[in-house]
Amino acid sequence: MIEVKSVRKSFGTLEVLKGIDLKIEKGEIVSVVGSSGAGKTTLLQIVGTLLKQDQGSVEINNINTLTMNDKRLSEFRNKHIGFVFQFHQLLPEFTALENVCIPAMIAGKRKKEIEPRAIELLEFLNVRNRALHKPGEMSGGEQQRVAVARALINNPSVILADEPSGSLDTENKRDLHKLFLSLRDEFAHTFIIVTHNRELAELSDRIITMRDGQIELKVES
Repeated sequence: MIEVKSVRKSFGTLEVLKGIDLKIEKGEIVSVVGSSGAGKTTLLQIVGTLLKQDQGSVEINNINTLTMNDKRLSEFRNKHIGFVFQFHQLLPEFTALENVCIPAMIAGKRKKEIEPRAIELLEFLNVRNRALHKPGEMSGGEQQRVAVARALINNPSVILADEPSGSLDTENKRDLHKLFLSLRDEFAHTFIIVTHNRELAELSDRIITMRDGQIELKVES
């Protein structure tokens, strides 16, 4: 489903990724852990096509992302990849429902087909009652659930989450990670989650540990 082969990335003279090889199966939840500076976020950005590697390849659904021009890559990203960030990145001037609909609108879908799906996702994520509220009127946990719904609106193949629970309290952290398990079971999404929290990583199917730009070991959880 996702195959990373010999990926290297440098910023100036600093080599951040030093030959990453990684294969992730469809429907798998993988957590990537490691200290700050290990290369976790850089790897996630390259898999998500937000950043280009210097060497190596990334294939998603047997498609080599380096073969696409910027326009096709943007379309591919919008259709196949959903993103959840540490800080929800919701647009403050729009309601929860409008925020969830934005990626689908970018994809050219019509409002009458988008909104029922958005409401269904908000219902599944237990924030249906916040559909007409703006981000400033919601708790941190509610905002992050809306952000997850936004990531799911185009039914992407893979969800990439970068410290998605980093700004949440302990209870909401655990709830969010359990939610990812429910989403995988319900919609068969593949998840790659970057996290510093080892306890939460243990909820995943597999843990990848990174150190100094390399995969140090793989632990079956």
